[in-house]
Amino acid sequence: MTTRCGFAAVIGRPNVGKSTLINAIMGRKISIVTNKPQTTRHRILAVHTDSDNQIVFVDTPGIHRKASRAMNRLMNRTAANALADADVVLFVCEATRWTDEDQDVLQRLQSVEAPVIALLNKVDRVQPKERLLAAIGELSARREFAEIFPISALKKDNLKELLQVIPNYLPESPPLFPEDMHTDRSKEFLAAEVIREKLTEMLHQEVPYGLTVQIERYAVAADRVSIDAVILVDRENHKGIVVGKGGQVLKRVGQSARLDLCDQLDSRVHLELWVKVKDNWSDSEQDLLRLGYE
Repeated sequence: MTTRCGFAAVIGRPNVGKSTLINAIMGRKISIVTNKPQTTRHRILAVHTDSDNQIVFVDTPGIHRKASRAMNRLMNRTAANALADADVVLFVCEATRWTDEDQDVLQRLQSVEAPVIALLNKVDRVQPKERLLAAIGELSARREFAEIFPISALKKDNLKELLQVIPNYLPESPPLFPEDMHTDRSKEFLAAEVIREKLTEMLHQEVPYGLTVQIERYAVAADRVSIDAVILVDRENHKGIVVGKGGQVLKRVGQSARLDLCDQLDSRVHLELWVKVKDNWSDSEQDLLRLGYE
């Protein structure tokens, strides 16, 4: 049996289900997921290895139509770089609607040399089911794809079949990563992302987009993992919102993040959170690079 290995870039507009898809394929949390756009900010590798092949999925930020801030421009560049390095591209869109942002992503794919597989996501929402054939026909008319796969990342529909097809588009190669490796990201990175996930879920309007999380201490002992984290906000008035009256918002974020991390790390977790103001960090490319954004 020939072994195949390569990179599959997962691309699409914000909030279309890219991270949900990767987590479903991997059977574990690789990327955080919320119902708000711009949740994924980094390029994250998810390494799926079976007895014959290794697929390195590249989770990317959603491509933003209006990249007016430095963070949005950086995320667009991250997604573009992932496309340039991909052996195959998985273009994720919804079966139930097509937006101008989807069209923007499709426009970017015109210059991509790698084969593109279109993933028509959220087919579980299509009613009546006959409507799915029309959605496939409409998508195939937009451009020529190597394949069109109807899937539901949430319900895990058709994902096994997808995993059987992707290696056909990868080069013959031995595995690039150890078979027990699931991601290129550290546990410290996971901890920071889980905290940011809970903040994003609990906060409203523009606040989640002006904050980031930095891990200052990550210590593993026999009976627990101790984590100290700083939440950076880019405006003074956001600090009070994140902390909440009597510290209640920060307390709820800490409790929710700690429970999630206990499950992820299979260990007791002691979590301490602080909030600091760093003016306008999300619109400073220098600050973004210093804070670990690519």
